[in-house]
Amino acid sequence: MQRHLISAADLTRDDAVLILDTAEEMARVADRPIKKLPTLRGRTVVNLFFEDSTRTRISFEAAEKRLSADVINFTAKGSSVSKGESLKDTAQTLEAMGVDAVVIRHGASGAPYRLANSGWIDAAVINAGDGTHQHPTQALLDAFTMRRRLVGRDAGLGQDLSGKRITLVGDVLHSRVARSNVDLLHTLGVEVTLVAPPTLVPVGVETWPCEVSYDLDSTLPKSDAVMMLRVQRERMNAAFFPTEREYSRRYGLDGDRMAKMPEHAIVMHPGPMVRGMEITAEVADSERCTAIEQVANGVSIRMAVLYLLLGGNEPAASHPRTEEK
Repeated sequence: MQRHLISAADLTRDDAVLILDTAEEMARVADRPIKKLPTLRGRTVVNLFFEDSTRTRISFEAAEKRLSADVINFTAKGSSVSKGESLKDTAQTLEAMGVDAVVIRHGASGAPYRLANSGWIDAAVINAGDGTHQHPTQALLDAFTMRRRLVGRDAGLGQDLSGKRITLVGDVLHSRVARSNVDLLHTLGVEVTLVAPPTLVPVGVETWPCEVSYDLDSTLPKSDAVMMLRVQRERMNAAFFPTEREYSRRYGLDGDRMAKMPEHAIVMHPGPMVRGMEITAEVADSERCTAIEQVANGVSIRMAVLYLLLGGNEPAASHPRTEEK
């Protein structure tokens, strides 16, 4: 493992499989009466969030506390950032406090990379989402969910996702989740197809390691997993499609479309879901939808990433003390 986790593209196949396998061990901690490991006792982790977040911030905080780390939550609202403090000044303040890791979410693409390579701070940096660029732990938890559902919880250990076909549908243009998943799933041997309106396909997508289609119905019968992406209105400054109804008719997933998928295929969503537009309530509440599983798996994945970056590279289960007394 490298010192930082900035982009899913930085991970080799062995790195990714190691994280997925370690997350399986971490998931077993959740089944214990005492859901803690002493691995990061005495370490300080800062959650540095410049953008609003619910799932990611709480997931990281839960992971950090289960590893016994000291946790500091920082939000831009109500802090010196709202008074004009720069990322550099904030980083140097954290460095003076002696933090060991920084989990950063920022509206500017490249901010986590800048923090990791600037020399401002001597701590591990984990990207929790930067602009429309990357969200590597989301891609890892998505891959973890796919491997559990499509390969098997125990059968998947040591395995990648070679031969699987995954379709990502929706607002690819503004989606750091889509970019991260394309990078990671390609590394894990997956055939990835993007489906979106032409206006929501990024310039240069032909250089990405995936196929592009504008017809959702033709891709569904050959997909092992279909991931619906949220339409990110907060990042849109123009009309990218005529109406919500038109978008839903062409690119929304309803019960009839889900019926075209193979019986083993799953429906995924990184959240938050906009029900009735990109996904119907019937699909969102079906057993084939893994949205809630993805949230639970996110804690295990983030525990694994923190463990490997700060705790060591040996298997988590071999740690001499497995529970706090």
